Amino acid sequence: MSDTIDTPFYVAGPQRYREHFGLFFERFAPGQRYVHRPGVTLSQQDNADETLDSYNGAMIHFDARYAGQSSWQRPLMVSTLTVQRLVGMTSRTLGCRRDILGFREISLSAPVFGGDTIYAESEILECRPGSDGVGVVTVRITGRKDRHHDGTPVPDPVPFANLVMDVEIFTSAGWQAVALEPLGAPAREARFACYRAHGDVLIEQCGLFFEDARPGESFIHAPRRTFHRADLVQHARRAFDFAPAFHDAAWIDTRGGGRVRVPETVLLGAVTALTTRTFGRVSANLGWTDITLGAVHEHDTVEAESTIVEARTSKSRPHEGVLTVDTFARNQLGVEICRYRRNLLVYRRDGDTPYAKAGY
Repeated sequence: MSDTIDTPFYVAGPQRYREHFGLFFERFAPGQRYVHRPGVTLSQQDNADETLDSYNGAMIHFDARYAGQSSWQRPLMVSTLTVQRLVGMTSRTLGCRRDILGFREISLSAPVFGGDTIYAESEILECRPGSDGVGVVTVRITGRKDRHHDGTPVPDPVPFANLVMDVEIFTSAGWQAVALEPLGAPAREARFACYRAHGDVLIEQCGLFFEDARPGESFIHAPRRTFHRADLVQHARRAFDFAPAFHDAAWIDTRGGGRVRVPETVLLGAVTALTTRTFGRVSANLGWTDITLGAVHEHDTVEAESTIVEARTSKSRPHEGVLTVDTFARNQLGVEICRYRRNLLVYRRDGDTPYAKAGY
């Protein structure tokens, strides 16, 4: 085990690990450079939603007829949306933050449009002691995108934004601020590394390759998820599920105990999604079996845990293997509310994978 390896996994017991994202203050030093992954492809729908949700009245963002007469010739992405995404994409590395104290600079050197894929990179400029279990890190975030202004692709993503911010990062002694219980010792095995080195930069990576998944090992996944009423009503409505327990306020108050029920399919999807950082190398979900579900309501918080049952080579796909995984989830009271078995196709470390080719 090497003290130089940063990891999102902490030892929670024999063959049991807890996920936790973000480096503590002690792990940062001036000059470090990080390439954050994944990126995100923005759409005009994202643009319109952000504009209307934030009461932004600038029609360049949502009126294509108007935008077509402007110098941009199409709707321009809301600048604060791209700032939100760029800061959010750094959270695997900067996830132990308390507060952003401020931005010294936010500069946008090129436009972003629907269909562009954006990425974040960061450089640590300064580290200085703070108080109350935090240090202050000054970070430069560079935003890059994959297309020219006219929509033609570029071989390597080009810069379009520069942000410099001061952020408070908790020290390892302040773990109580970012976790409900002690995290344990970091599992600094090479297979669990947060980053792969590429020259003098560290590229974030996520998930176990097939060869690194060992039967009998369990993983407590992060983050947890708390369900909120507005999200549940929207999910049910978009799924054409009009059962009164999911949207009818009068029925819920008189028959449902005053709390919106989480639709069962939403619960299954949410629990599955919570596993995707440990199993980030999955190429396909082959299906679930033996699914059991319990009642979950708004304001409940769920946490998922998975155990690898079997790892076998794929007969038809030489670059992938098949994992059989048992997953269960508990609520904030420790009551089990979901359990299933799942088979996954997972990329092999030595196989033909999309990671390096996509800049991952």
